[in-house]
Amino acid sequence: MDPIFQSLQTVIDRYDELNEQLADPEVMNDSQHYTQLSKEAGEMRETVEVYTHYKQVVQDIADAEDLLDDDEMAPLAKEDLNTLRPEKEQLESQLKILMIPKDPNDDKNIIMEIRGAAGGDESSLFAADLLDMYRRYAERQNWVLSIIDESTTEVGGYKEVAVMITGDNVYSKLKFESGAHRVQRVPSTETQGRVHTSTATVGVMPEFQDMDFELNESDLDEEFFRSGGAGGQNVNKVSTAVRLIHKPTGIMVKMQEERTQIKNRDKARKLLASRVYDYYAQQNEAEYAEKRKSAVGTGDRSERIRTYNYPQNRVTDHRIGLTLNKLDRIMNGELGEVVDALVIADQTAKLSELNKA
Repeated sequence: MDPIFQSLQTVIDRYDELNEQLADPEVMNDSQHYTQLSKEAGEMRETVEVYTHYKQVVQDIADAEDLLDDDEMAPLAKEDLNTLRPEKEQLESQLKILMIPKDPNDDKNIIMEIRGAAGGDESSLFAADLLDMYRRYAERQNWVLSIIDESTTEVGGYKEVAVMITGDNVYSKLKFESGAHRVQRVPSTETQGRVHTSTATVGVMPEFQDMDFELNESDLDEEFFRSGGAGGQNVNKVSTAVRLIHKPTGIMVKMQEERTQIKNRDKARKLLASRVYDYYAQQNEAEYAEKRKSAVGTGDRSERIRTYNYPQNRVTDHRIGLTLNKLDRIMNGELGEVVDALVIADQTAKLSELNKA
């Protein structure tokens, strides 16, 4: 028997156990515990339903095969088998995908950081173009993108910009965007029409709540200071800006986008938690590689993942060898084809590993 199918009964047993617990009055009165169990059961529901259907199809095939020796029923049995056998194969493929270990962060919102890298002003402008691309993709997905921190350049680009994207399964679709993005085009400042190459880096981190990843208050240094820039009477008069430092790692976050200390501290804490988690994940190399390295790479910002060639209207994702001559559409937020290809490549790699187990 396929090793993947050997573990399906374990899923069924756990699903039944969860439903029993969810019916327990004590569990129902503990809202946090009830929510956690409900979420776990919800993640299993599709697998259980498909497997139940699969077992019924297998039984129907066995019943139809028993009728093949019956001259009167054989034609109907053959007709049924012509439908049931392809359905069985389709359900087996679906179950294998469903049994791939799920990334626990897939349903989370994300914090995305985009930074201009090599290329000076042009890299900062490309960082702004990437942000616009993700903003338009987010709109197509009915997500909400909001800027939580930014450092702009005189030419209208970004040295660095951090945004939060909230919605359904954001991390599952954008987690493969981490890495170095390369652009080849004629900069607006180029007078001789020469194509330049510049890069910007993208980092995608799941948003963590306290229940997922805890920042110990004893590990934090915080400082409140006066905001700078536009802002009317509030600027330079009230200390609303916040600087948080995680002492064990030295990671620092500064936030001054909001008008109150409370809001700025909340935003700073979320960004700091995601950065610290990402830091520890990458420090633990063995665990990090096991969890995140796949056909689509490690997620490290230094890894070149994609080239955007403007003269040829071409986008190439180097990890999976995907080339599309529709750069204009992709920069307009039509990222779906790229995202789907990356998800499929990741699933295929994980399925291959499961089959080897």
